[in-house]
Amino acid sequence: MSQHKRSIALADANNFYATCERIFRPDLGNRPVIVLSNNDGCIVSRSNEAKALGIKMGVPLFKIRDQVREHGIQVFSSNYPLYADISNRLMSILREYSPLQEVYSIDESFLDLTGFNDIGERARAIRDRVHRETSILVCIGIGSSKTLAKLANFIAKRHPRSQGVFNLNELSAKQAESVFSNVPVEEVWGIGRQLTKALDEIGIQTVQQLRNADVSSLRKRFGVVMEKTIRELRGEAIFELDESTPVKQQIINSRSFGKPVTNIEDLQDALAHFISNAARKLREQHSCASLLHVHIMTDRFRSDREQYCPSLTVPLIAPTANSMLLHKYAVAALEAMYRPGYLYKRAGVILSEICPETHHQGDMFAGAAEDPILMRTLDQINARYGKGTLKLSQDGSCRSWQMRQEMKSPEYTTNWNDIPCCY
Repeated sequence: MSQHKRSIALADANNFYATCERIFRPDLGNRPVIVLSNNDGCIVSRSNEAKALGIKMGVPLFKIRDQVREHGIQVFSSNYPLYADISNRLMSILREYSPLQEVYSIDESFLDLTGFNDIGERARAIRDRVHRETSILVCIGIGSSKTLAKLANFIAKRHPRSQGVFNLNELSAKQAESVFSNVPVEEVWGIGRQLTKALDEIGIQTVQQLRNADVSSLRKRFGVVMEKTIRELRGEAIFELDESTPVKQQIINSRSFGKPVTNIEDLQDALAHFISNAARKLREQHSCASLLHVHIMTDRFRSDREQYCPSLTVPLIAPTANSMLLHKYAVAALEAMYRPGYLYKRAGVILSEICPETHHQGDMFAGAAEDPILMRTLDQINARYGKGTLKLSQDGSCRSWQMRQEMKSPEYTTNWNDIPCCY
């Protein structure tokens, strides 16, 4: 057994989407920046300057138009290729500082720093290097469990004296008690709005009160996850780092359209695109799907129009990850559901009953097994020359359904045509 105290770090990028937009726009300086959700709907990321103006997460853009004009707020549509590439660069740097890494989200990563004698210096070195090489600022919280690391990260982000790094393991018991007594329980990882309300009803408002609570009674009331959370807050590492990306048991590709769609050709085009994306993800994890679900729907917020939201689930004869075969079934499902005269606002596909590509039950009456070479070749070409180099013929033939991205920045690092040039 290791004699070192467990030290788990959480590195979390600050205002990630907004910061990514600033990397190639030094002219923005200290100007407030916000990034919007799909179809330029709601705010999903804000710079510190935007936060200081009182701009809230999730607020629709149309509600703050006056503030945008008054304060010169720079507004961006979501640029997912850019964010994904910057995230990959960030995670590659973090990977060099720990033998164990769990990529938790696009801008968060757990690192196991147990056994290192220079944890504080290592954390500050990580922060400096990430900023130097990517222009992304990260805050790092360190604790003896993942829940405590999350809590330490919360403190690192909000207390300037921490300078972006906060290590709970360095505190005495009295200091830790003081810190936990001043942090509301809602900041604990996994404690959402409903749980916060329920805990408040029994007199638990702070992290310290939750740490001191009776485990058995709270387990009976809220379940085993609550017990694990309390034990993690007390310093036990219940949730281990997961280095491998778990295999998805369901793959969803769905989108709201930038403008309403009326004809079946546009819907077929959208479904071809969704199937291509979903099947590619399926092949990336070396899996096959046995069930295909297809849905289309009108705009539920248009009370002035008749609504129509059908869906069909297609059991596949044999599990597959073949884009062309899945597209064939999706189009057949669409033809069975489609009704003219409606304004369709959204469509999507779901692949489920997923199994490994090498272990599944075939059909004894079927012909020869699928040849995976074609799909493998398609993926290799797209990986080398860019997404969409090879695709289904119907994927992209219309695109009138594409989501609205009127303020999207260039894909600076993933598109040859958008790479910045100096003259």
